[in-house]
Amino acid sequence: MQHTEKKSALSGYQHHIKAALTALLLCLAGPAAAVDKTEAPMLSTPANNGGQSVMTKATEEAAVSINQATAEQLAAALSGVGLKKAEGIVRYREQNGPFTQVEQLQEVPGIGPALFEKNRTRLKM
Repeated sequence: MQHTEKKSALSGYQHHIKAALTALLLCLAGPAAAVDKTEAPMLSTPANNGGQSVMTKATEEAAVSINQATAEQLAAALSGVGLKKAEGIVRYREQNGPFTQVEQLQEVPGIGPALFEKNRTRLKM
C-alpha cells in the first residue's frame, strides 16, 4: 500500500470513529435531556379513547378557535394557511354558521385532509 493510500484509508477510519463517537454522545445525552424539567410541556398525549389524542391545557391555550378567530389569527396560528385561505374559513363560517366539529374545516375550499391533519392539534371549537 502506498503512502497516499494509507493516508486515505486512515482518513476514512477517522471519519467513522468521529461518527460513532457523535452517535454515542447523542445517545448518552438523550436520557439526561428527558429528565430536564425546563422543557416545554407536551402538546398532546396518547389516550386509550379510540386512537384520538387528549389535548392538554398547553395545547388548548395554543390552539385557535375555528368559530371565533379572525382571518389574521387563523393565518398566524395554522401551518400552510395564509391570509387568503384563512379568509375562506371565515367566509365559510359566516355563510354556513359555526362549525360543529373541527373535522368540518375540510369542507372549506382549499383545506384538504393533509392540511387539516397537519393542523389538527392547533384547532379547537
